[in-house]
Amino acid sequence: MLPNLAIRVAATVPPDTTEPSATARVAGESARGAVLSGPNLAMLLAIIVILVVLGYLAIAETSLNRISRVKAQAIADSRGTKASKALVRLVTHPERFINPLLTTVTVLQMGQAFLTTLLADRMFGAIGVAVGFVLNVIVFFVLTEAMPKTWAVLSAERAALFTARATEWLVSFPPLRVISRGLIGLTNVLLPGKGLKEGPFVSEQELLGIVGAAADDDVIEHEERELIESIIEFGDTVAREVMVPRPDMLIVANDATVTAALDMAIANGVSRLPVHGADGDDIVGLAYTKDLIRSEREGRGDEPVLDLARPVHFIPENKPVSRLMREMQKGKFHLAIVADEYGGIAGLITLEDCLEELVGEIVDEYDVETDTVQRLPNGDYLVAGGTPVEELNDLLDVTLPNEEWDTVGGFIFGTLEHVPEIGESVVHEGWRLTVEELDGRRIRRIRIRYVPEFESARPEADRDGDSKHDDDGDNGRSGRSTADSSAD
Repeated sequence: MLPNLAIRVAATVPPDTTEPSATARVAGESARGAVLSGPNLAMLLAIIVILVVLGYLAIAETSLNRISRVKAQAIADSRGTKASKALVRLVTHPERFINPLLTTVTVLQMGQAFLTTLLADRMFGAIGVAVGFVLNVIVFFVLTEAMPKTWAVLSAERAALFTARATEWLVSFPPLRVISRGLIGLTNVLLPGKGLKEGPFVSEQELLGIVGAAADDDVIEHEERELIESIIEFGDTVAREVMVPRPDMLIVANDATVTAALDMAIANGVSRLPVHGADGDDIVGLAYTKDLIRSEREGRGDEPVLDLARPVHFIPENKPVSRLMREMQKGKFHLAIVADEYGGIAGLITLEDCLEELVGEIVDEYDVETDTVQRLPNGDYLVAGGTPVEELNDLLDVTLPNEEWDTVGGFIFGTLEHVPEIGESVVHEGWRLTVEELDGRRIRRIRIRYVPEFESARPEADRDGDSKHDDDGDNGRSGRSTADSSAD
């Protein structure tokens, strides 16, 4: 009986289910460890191909952006190869290759990251995902970003020629162009605006920064840097900024004789004299010194100078100097009268004034040169009232406002809001500007002194006075500028 009972008990004991699950885990681990299985091998090969393509596109992007249109044309002229011609076509219209190229790079990077993470998970599980992330950040960055772009920077010409034809084919691929334009269109919907069909890819400030860096690295001379900066800024200069103002103009009366006009021209060393009209506030012509000399030698010195006056050109005070100089070259005239918005005479401008904006002051061998800015032994500056605000800003590294005035004298006049007296001053960013010399209502000379303690250690009475000015609106236009009526 006992043996039969043992057999029945053994038959009713449930089978052990733990062994199959352990076997399954072992089988899973062995399957995960099959690194060179069909799907895994295909993904590995795809990742390698994508990495090679990404490195190639990194070379193309960097090298093409470093080749200018002029340099590409020079390469094409010297080589005449298909690659050089493709390079010219690409850099002539950079907006046509940048967006498709960046779209391709973005898609490939995302695809590579996805495949790397999937492959690492299949091979190593959760730990593999972390390993894949590290590989993407370190190894793949070095292989597809740092190394290719470094070589493209060091050998821009070779890299550009190496990638030009393939890049041109890629960006002209119709499906890619459609996708790229669609994504740009979506961007315009999310971020509306007029946009730019072409550039500018380098702003004016960036270009000035490049020039400054080239000068600091001794790639170009300091004089070349100044000339380049003058050319760039030349386009923003208007006639009002460089003209001789109306009070400084040398004008001859319309009823003056030829002899009197000639004496005035010789005494001041000028070749042309504006002739004002009967009301004294209008210019009716120009008297040329050569005409006055000829008339004087012919015995007609007693004739009125108005008979010899030639026509004069008038321009608005906001006319760009670059455009004016072209008109002077085309029209063959060297002097123009500047009129304000009300038609009054604001000043005059010559061709020499325009050229000086490019090459600096032009001084004749017998001219008496006067400095507009003088550095005194005690560290003060003595500047002319007509010194441009921008020139003083560059000298003192300050930001005097220049929206409503062009000169330092105009800044003081506008800040005080009354005709100043000798000794009155204005303080701006730690600099005290004191009126030193007046000519009627016009500020002729200004002394500038650095007073950093003014804001923190000035007398209580001055603070009260400044508060009153603020209440009255005296400092509304000058920002941090304050008026001080005490003599320096």
